[in-house]
Amino acid sequence: MKCPYCGYKEDKVIDSRSSSEGNSIRRRRECLKCERRFTTYEYFEQIPLLVVKKDGRRESFDRNKILSGILKACEKRPVSLKMMEDITTSIERVVMRRYEKEVPASVLGELVMEKLAGVDDVAYVRFASVYRQFKDVNQFMKELQEMLGKGGSRAPGKDKKKAGRKK
Repeated sequence: MKCPYCGYKEDKVIDSRSSSEGNSIRRRRECLKCERRFTTYEYFEQIPLLVVKKDGRRESFDRNKILSGILKACEKRPVSLKMMEDITTSIERVVMRRYEKEVPASVLGELVMEKLAGVDDVAYVRFASVYRQFKDVNQFMKELQEMLGKGGSRAPGKDKKKAGRKK
């Protein structure tokens, strides 16, 4: 490693530690010429994941876009910010595990709906109405009936679980 102070190319590693997340290594080094110390970080190379849109366009995966959609769907609902962040992290992990380079946008939408269906029925319906782009009330009603048939709430205003709330 080249010394940032004198440019000499030889050094010795004094200390080496993994980060708390385990995705990097911090090394303290000492230049063999000027004897000054400096820190370097070693990270594994991440290949950017691309999202393939319906029209074929590709854009970088952005967890904040997923979180933003979840925040909008859960607005004024009894779902904590921590729960929304946990859902986002869960989706991100699934995608990173299953897909190497590209993930269809439809997979992301379905994962969000699957997670929201387990947390809050109203948030699920809100997200589904935007994601599925219902053209009329009949499509909307069909989605509600499917949700109710899969064990969704039977009474208006009831949620599957009180996300992030203590009893």
